[in-house]
Amino acid sequence: MNLTDLSATALAKAIKNRETTSKEVTAAFIENIEKQNAGLKAFVSKEFETALQAAEDCDKRVAAGEKDLSLLFGVPVALKDNMCYEGTKVTCCSKILENFIAPYDATVVEKLKAAGMPILGKCNMDEFAMGSSTENSIYGPSLNPWNRERIPGGSSGGSAVAVASRMAPVSLGSDTGGSIRQPASCCGTVGLKPTYGRVSRYGLVAFASSLDQIGPFSRNIEDAAALLNVIAGYDPKDSTSIKTEVPDYSRFLNQSVKGMKIALPKEYLGKGGLSLDVSEAVKEAIAIYTKLGAEFGEVSLPHTEYCLATYYIIATAEASSNLARYDGVHYGYRNKNAKSLYEMYTSTRAEGFGDEVKRRIMLGTYVLSAGYYDAYYLKAQKVRTLIKRDFDKVFKDYDCILTPTAPTPAFKIGEKLADPIQMYLSDIFTISVNLAGIPGISIQGGFSREKLPIGIQLIGKPFMEGELFKLAHAYETATSWIKSRPPEAK
Repeated sequence: MNLTDLSATALAKAIKNRETTSKEVTAAFIENIEKQNAGLKAFVSKEFETALQAAEDCDKRVAAGEKDLSLLFGVPVALKDNMCYEGTKVTCCSKILENFIAPYDATVVEKLKAAGMPILGKCNMDEFAMGSSTENSIYGPSLNPWNRERIPGGSSGGSAVAVASRMAPVSLGSDTGGSIRQPASCCGTVGLKPTYGRVSRYGLVAFASSLDQIGPFSRNIEDAAALLNVIAGYDPKDSTSIKTEVPDYSRFLNQSVKGMKIALPKEYLGKGGLSLDVSEAVKEAIAIYTKLGAEFGEVSLPHTEYCLATYYIIATAEASSNLARYDGVHYGYRNKNAKSLYEMYTSTRAEGFGDEVKRRIMLGTYVLSAGYYDAYYLKAQKVRTLIKRDFDKVFKDYDCILTPTAPTPAFKIGEKLADPIQMYLSDIFTISVNLAGIPGISIQGGFSREKLPIGIQLIGKPFMEGELFKLAHAYETATSWIKSRPPEAK
């Protein structure tokens, strides 16, 4: 039995049934990391010793006959490098935080520990989660395991690569404008962005506080549902956390979708920039759901054309505010050769931040500045309300919205670095979900002619992740895409 080929839920069952041990499972994934990480650059820090110790503790609990263990008990997990894990480095893949040690655990990390999930280490990402390709990392880009000349998506590229290449059974990423769903699409994994407030952001290094949300990567829907069960829930330490019941997401699996109504937004389909391969994958998904008994209707989300501009005003404004704390005074990188306080501030930030982060800080500072606040930031917030209302109107008549996850399969490394606008357009189908605060999931929707994965996105009503899991699992069961694996993982 090759342990790294098993799903996370299958591994947990095997551990509980004493067919294997958590330490054996964790060691198997560590071995895969040692073999593949140098070539794929998924992990930027490794916590193997701590993970093996945690696995041993899990095995002692199983041996003691402990009951009521979590759905993913004993299964190792990887974290994006913007989540605090006490006593370990959290750098956001930025020079300005290159030696920062987390002084406490993020709430999601506390929940993983409580569920008995050993943490393998931290995964590569675009600096401060700003990017769509993981090319903005100080550690260099992660590489797509389906084709090493291609990007893995971003900003949670390393987390997606770790799962796709069998270096981790599941992982966590963060999604501000598509940073879980777009890498999931590029790497052929499942990626869920939960409803805003469903998962605590306490201990997540902030990019844009009204948009950020932590979510799971997995190889199948069952594992994604199990991991969301572990990390979801109200947290008094996060003022944006919502106090609402967390259902058992596993009960939504293996259910009929007959009669469910799926909306097709005309603004997302047939537009310029949508590749033929992606368009055909969407058509095939519609055909499969139709056979399963789902019903479709065309709808309009009329403010879609304003999503990109709205997002890059709000996100950069919040980034400008959040990143003001990195000044060389409190923690992180400092230019020690500066001759004055002003020079220390300016040189530290100039040397510590990469080009994309500087670009967004400057944009955000501009739209928040006197004389421009009302014209840009305030207007963007009003348009954001209109975008949310578009979704609310559709969800009065439909259970779900189906769109592509990304306009194209993974593009070549370096292809869009010189053109930020083209890079930003990679998230054209995902940013609206963050602006509206609703859940979205990317599922494997087949392959392009170049044998690159294509993602299909399902968008749901607030706090109705269970409905997304129901639809996604029905599609997954009706197809064979999840049986495919990248050549680099064999």
